[in-house]
Amino acid sequence: MLERLRDDFKKVFEVECTTNYFSPGRVNLIGEHTDYNGGMVFPCAITYGTYAVVRKREDRIVRLYSNNFQNIGIVEVSLDALVFDKKDDWANYAKGVMYFLQEEGYNLTGFDILLEGNIPNGAGLSSSASLEVLIGTICKEECNLSIDMVEIVKISQKAENKFIGVNCGIMDQFIIGMGKKNHAIALNTATLEYVYAPVQLDDASIVIMNTNKQRGLADSKYNERRGECEEALAILQKHKDIQTLCDLSVKEFEEISHYIKNEVILKRAKHAISENERVKEAITALENNDITTFGKLMNASHISLRDDYEVTGKELDTLVSSAWKQDGVIGARMTGAGFGGCAIALVKNDKIEEFKTNVSKEYTEVIGYAPDFYIASIGDGARKVC
Repeated sequence: MLERLRDDFKKVFEVECTTNYFSPGRVNLIGEHTDYNGGMVFPCAITYGTYAVVRKREDRIVRLYSNNFQNIGIVEVSLDALVFDKKDDWANYAKGVMYFLQEEGYNLTGFDILLEGNIPNGAGLSSSASLEVLIGTICKEECNLSIDMVEIVKISQKAENKFIGVNCGIMDQFIIGMGKKNHAIALNTATLEYVYAPVQLDDASIVIMNTNKQRGLADSKYNERRGECEEALAILQKHKDIQTLCDLSVKEFEEISHYIKNEVILKRAKHAISENERVKEAITALENNDITTFGKLMNASHISLRDDYEVTGKELDTLVSSAWKQDGVIGARMTGAGFGGCAIALVKNDKIEEFKTNVSKEYTEVIGYAPDFYIASIGDGARKVC
């Protein structure tokens, strides 16, 4: 892959590249829509991601090219004039990270960057966050910035929030920056305290199931859901000293939930708080090597996302309900923001081929087109590579 990208770089920019980088995608094993509610998440970085080949320039010009969006061509910008421009499409994510790095006082120079990702765009595996953290890592290494990965993560989230206009939480950028091979991260999104947890699946694997229904976060109801949670929090804060919804246990929530009169707002809060407790239970289950309980919690997570948070939809529900019927399946749920994208299943290795055949058949009959499947390995975070 990198050798081909280096050849592509020379064709596009007519110079040789000097360095190579990789930034992973992610799946969240459990803990969906808790990250902007101050809760726990349990994601892992995967070995699918975004590659970049780079050459540092001596001026203030940045030239960006993606093999995934060849029709857009080279996007050329000045570091002194970084503004959102709809026609620049994917490059706005890169521009946003560089804009906020400079706003924080970091001195940048220009680059030529060619990228290619093997994360399906719009599949909910965090291709945008992968790109953001990749750009932050390139800037750190090429410009010798005194910045740690957690700060790169925060700036990447800020770029998506303030430059792109998507009110995402910090989970995606955090796991992409801080990922560790064969480990998930138990992350408290309110404090950014985290611990690495070994993921020992023994004779099972993580199967990513792509609905092939793309969804753009900025155009989805993602921001609407976040607003509904903020409304629930504002009501409950009048009756309980809390900073976030996930400061509440399920029991504490039940004691004061009657103050929320709007049924929809009530359901949104119920999901966030119950999902937070499921994450804690799931982490304990993995620590005890109790993969059966972990799978049941995954199933319960999807049901809550379907019924209380209402972010699944026909495609994701068809995939997951089909997965639940198959032999060798330990658990299955949607992953990511929802509204399309991907689901994941824990499947016994000797049943994976049968699983893919059966789920694909049922999904195609119901939806009208086929899903895609990827067997995920848990890998390291964003980094410079040889």
